[in-house]
Amino acid sequence: MIFSVITTNLFALYAFTSSPKHTQILHNNKNISIISEQVSIILREINLSQKKLAQMEKELLGYESIDLSRPNIANELKMFLQHHQLPLGKDSRTGITEMVPSVGHLCEKNSDLLSQYMSYKINAPCNDDWSVAQKLIVKGCEPLPRRRCFSKTVSKVGLNPFPNSLWNPFVVGSSGNKSVNWSGLNCKSFECLKGKKLSKECIDCFDLVKNGNENQRFVKVKSKNDFLVDDVLDLGSSNGGVRIGFDIGGGSGTFAARMAERNVTVITSTLNVDAPFSEFIAARGLFPLYLSLDHRFPFYDNVFDLIHASSAIDVVGVGGKIEKLEFLMFDIDRVLRAGGLLWIDNFYCANEEKKQALTRLIEKFGYKKLKWVVGEKVDSSGSGKSEVVLSAVLQKPVRA
Repeated sequence: MIFSVITTNLFALYAFTSSPKHTQILHNNKNISIISEQVSIILREINLSQKKLAQMEKELLGYESIDLSRPNIANELKMFLQHHQLPLGKDSRTGITEMVPSVGHLCEKNSDLLSQYMSYKINAPCNDDWSVAQKLIVKGCEPLPRRRCFSKTVSKVGLNPFPNSLWNPFVVGSSGNKSVNWSGLNCKSFECLKGKKLSKECIDCFDLVKNGNENQRFVKVKSKNDFLVDDVLDLGSSNGGVRIGFDIGGGSGTFAARMAERNVTVITSTLNVDAPFSEFIAARGLFPLYLSLDHRFPFYDNVFDLIHASSAIDVVGVGGKIEKLEFLMFDIDRVLRAGGLLWIDNFYCANEEKKQALTRLIEKFGYKKLKWVVGEKVDSSGSGKSEVVLSAVLQKPVRA
């Protein structure tokens, strides 16, 4: 009897303990299976949504990534544009897993020209394609991809030492023309350039003869809209002074030369449109920056004491939108330090509407008007017509 009671209780204990556990395990397994299936569905939906968002972004921005499968794409371009995995895997600080080369998004619309630019022999002299590179930049393909060829070297014999080079770059009797790569330009000598009217801001700007028009800029006034460089520097003397500056579209570098005489370092942005501006500025012992106005300035925030700009900043053009100029002005404001000076020099206002639009844009930034002169100036291109111009010296405020 005792054995039977013990045996019966053991079977009962087993039945009540083991059976529910088995059922529970089966039930749990079923629940896990259902949850896993739901998670898989959610992950698929997330992946699909990300692809849709990426496609929508491409459609909104108006460009696609460069199709490297095209038959006319140069092998060097394919090599440069390849994504390179990080050697140590995912970076914990940035979250990236690969390095992506930087190329302007409008390069896609000029892929044939870009492929021509990237068709060269590795470790050999680059092709004579300077004009191709500038065409790409002007068309918005900026920055350009790096290349693995040697640029053309030209002799720099005959350069005058600094500071004599500011107004006489080349030693008398030397041929300065040989120190320039003239590919893609109409003129083949500096003598030819001396009589050229390249723009409203560059008429005879390569002629540095003493008492000439270029030699007298910023130190002698011809109209009430012309400011003297010393007067402008005095305006900035109360707030740390002017030590470094940026000249936007500075022609042949005369503004930077005048500032260099006053121990102020100025970088001049320029493109070689119709003339070798970059080489000429460098020959004067100054710093040229080969950059279009559509490119974000490659400087950190609040670094310049002075920014000088003329009608070269007129990126709106005829019938354009003021938002184009807004983007540029915000970038100018970004690199100018608080208390720094923005010198707008003889900005041509095609009409009253454009003048008002520029005025409203400037007032939006809250700059203090240290100088503000609106007047008429005879068109220097030779048309004889008078045009309305704005000249101003503005001081950037300290913002909260």
